Amino acid sequence: MCGTVCAQLISIRAEIREIEEGKQPRAGNVLKNAPHTAKVIAGDDWKHPYSRNQAAYPLPYLNSFKFWPAVSRVDDAYGDRNIMCTCPPLEEYSK
Repeated sequence: MCGTVCAQLISIRAEIREIEEGKQPRAGNVLKNAPHTAKVIAGDDWKHPYSRNQAAYPLPYLNSFKFWPAVSRVDDAYGDRNIMCTCPPLEEYSK
């Protein structure tokens, strides 16, 4: 059984399809602005072409199990693609 991960991937694919079909803009869509912080969702200023509900709860199970990120992306996806570890080298742990 596929479960939650498959449901998330199917949901993301549906969001991509909306962009492909011109139902959502290529810039400023729910995927480009993800993740949405609690501060953004609860703020007074909402200028996005999608609803707050779509941004906060793209899948029904998230109504009960939502994780709210403290920050949005920094430097767009650069940090996702260029992970930097500040941990000491493994050799340091064997001392």
